[in-house]
Amino acid sequence: MRRDVFQAIADPTRRAIIALIALQAMTPNALAEHFDTSRQAVSKHLRILTECELVKPENQGREIYYVLDIQKMKEVDKWLEQFRKIWESKFSQLDHLLLTIQNKDKK
Repeated sequence: MRRDVFQAIADPTRRAIIALIALQAMTPNALAEHFDTSRQAVSKHLRILTECELVKPENQGREIYYVLDIQKMKEVDKWLEQFRKIWESKFSQLDHLLLTIQNKDKK
């Protein structure tokens, strides 16, 4: 089953894993130390993130390190950008309205 990137990042644990991996490549064991859950549970989250291509496993000797796939994160950011522009526009309109109200109250 192909998983959706947005389903993957909907989970708070997976978002936390992404945040950790964004700082540096990490092994499943190193990641598991940051959570009150089993290594198997972390591995399941990593599998989902890998299926969505948000992280990539890289072999280094006998260890597997997970790294963030920047390109996939850029796709998520690009999708969010359209909403960011809408929110910024709405906040600008609200700022303008508040200034107008303040100026009327001062008169």
